[in-house]
Amino acid sequence: MTEAQTPATEQLTASSYSIDNYAEAVDSGRWLTDYSELFYNDMDDYWEPPISPAGLAQIARANAYHGSALIARSNYVTGRFQSGGGMRKRQLQGFNRDYFTFGHGALLKIRDHFGRVVRLEHISSMYLRRRKNGKFRFLLRDNEFKDYNENDIIWLGQYDPQQQIYGMPDYLGSIQSSMLNQDATMFRRRYYLNGAHMGFIFYATDPNLSKKDEDDLKQKIQSSKGVGNFRSMFVNIPNGNEKGLQLIPVGDIATKDEFERIKNITAQDILVGHRFPPGKGGMVPQGAASFGDPEKVGREYARDEIIPVCELIMDEVNNDPEVPKALHLKFNTELEKAS
Repeated sequence: MTEAQTPATEQLTASSYSIDNYAEAVDSGRWLTDYSELFYNDMDDYWEPPISPAGLAQIARANAYHGSALIARSNYVTGRFQSGGGMRKRQLQGFNRDYFTFGHGALLKIRDHFGRVVRLEHISSMYLRRRKNGKFRFLLRDNEFKDYNENDIIWLGQYDPQQQIYGMPDYLGSIQSSMLNQDATMFRRRYYLNGAHMGFIFYATDPNLSKKDEDDLKQKIQSSKGVGNFRSMFVNIPNGNEKGLQLIPVGDIATKDEFERIKNITAQDILVGHRFPPGKGGMVPQGAASFGDPEKVGREYARDEIIPVCELIMDEVNNDPEVPKALHLKFNTELEKAS
């Protein structure tokens, strides 16, 4: 079997049905991550996902913490894979990335001429759609598609109480924080790059300052500004009060503090959304705080989060009646003993 083409753009339209007309869209101005009531696309003959997979894939690159947590969770599960399915670790890693990013993952059964399953292969769930007849439709380029029978796909989805067609990722509650973290970073970048704000105000009140001297000062100030740097302003108020000449910085201490606060709080929210240990997520302890013994934290995390996912994958694949015992998946589900 040749690897299916990946579509350059996904031909999807926004659902006109809103689950809550008063809810604030996750990504304002775009519908990519706005949860919609599940509806059937009769033209293309498949169920539309309640949240755009393209939107979830984009948010995975929104900031350092969210994307890293997705990769780490996938790597931890992949690292415990031992054998099975005729797959290499990189194929299972693709399945895990889909499972954590989109809330569901899929494996395709590869058959011989007699219809027997001889190996399993990861198939991208970002472009996989479910149909009313139970079959699956894989979206290709140029509005093409390829259909698979229901028993050709092993589908593992995270539970969503609002619908049972697609799985929903478990981090949805932290998407707002993920987007705010990105917005804060982009705002800060624009602040430094756009050059539309002042670096300082050169304030003069000396009535004896001649027009020539004033023009010379303006020229010096203007010529000191490079592309994208802070802009400065010259103001001359003859017979002004107090000092004849002052240099007044336009400070942003409050803005700086607020930026750091937003970044720290949203980073914590993102890791909480993934139930990811802050120490493993790259968080730096504040003040005298400590994240505890990393070895113990790692074992607890493996017991509570990594091993259960390994067991879910094994349960789904190994209980498929068409998958022979020789292809059953095997993961290391043992906890390392404390030294």
